[in-house]
Amino acid sequence: MPPGLYLVATPIGNLSDVTLRALETLAAVEAIACEDSRVTKRLLERYAIATPLVTYHDHNAETARPKILARLEAGAAIALVSDAGTPLISDPGFKLVQAAQAAGHTVTAVPGASAVLAALTASGLPTDRFFFEGFLPAREAARRTRIDELANIPATLVFYETGPRIAAMLNDVAAGLGGRPGAVCRELTKLHEEIRRGDVAALALAYREGAETRGEFVVVIGPPAKGQRVEAIDLDDMLKRALTSASLKDAVEAVAVATGQKRRIVYQRALALSRRDGDEPK
Repeated sequence: MPPGLYLVATPIGNLSDVTLRALETLAAVEAIACEDSRVTKRLLERYAIATPLVTYHDHNAETARPKILARLEAGAAIALVSDAGTPLISDPGFKLVQAAQAAGHTVTAVPGASAVLAALTASGLPTDRFFFEGFLPAREAARRTRIDELANIPATLVFYETGPRIAAMLNDVAAGLGGRPGAVCRELTKLHEEIRRGDVAALALAYREGAETRGEFVVVIGPPAKGQRVEAIDLDDMLKRALTSASLKDAVEAVAVATGQKRRIVYQRALALSRRDGDEPK
């Protein structure tokens, strides 16, 4: 195996989804950098691969990265894997790749399974343009703010979520994104795979009423209807005009009614404009 760093995608659940090239690479490199050796060991044992493992995760990256770079400098071939799916997608590895490239080492992608693409293609929602958000903030206020920021993106939205937070997350998505279609994909490629489809309000209700929350989730939300999109620059222009003759409260109300935008989104933009211009909200 030529020297360098190999980014190897591993199965997201079903171990049969590993590619032949991935198996060849994992067997030929000098070492495999992984998040959890117990998880990666199951894959290696399934295919009788004995390559040594080293851990590389968020908690040890600062100390593990120089050691991996030193081995690359000495001419080693090292594979990087995540616990499941494609490395670097909501997983550690970006700084290692950046440092390896900066040092002149070859970085090679060995593509394969991806929960993002599996959920997107199975959702039944538009796939021509999508925006991968990953995990939303855990705190409700920050999560709702971020959902508002995503509201006008003209693309299908893809999120990761955990079982304990899925109900609260869907409630906030339903409140912030209205009646858009969506899909909740649980345990993709695994024995208990489940995909629920419907508008986001109905999906949120299902999880409030006790739908299964064990496992890993990918949530896919359809794009905004064309008539509902309002570019931020247009919103700002409307607010500026309204604020010249009305209070902040009245201007927000008028623009929200005129555009069909959620009042919370319009209010946040109005506050930002007022503070930028040095005015106190009235």
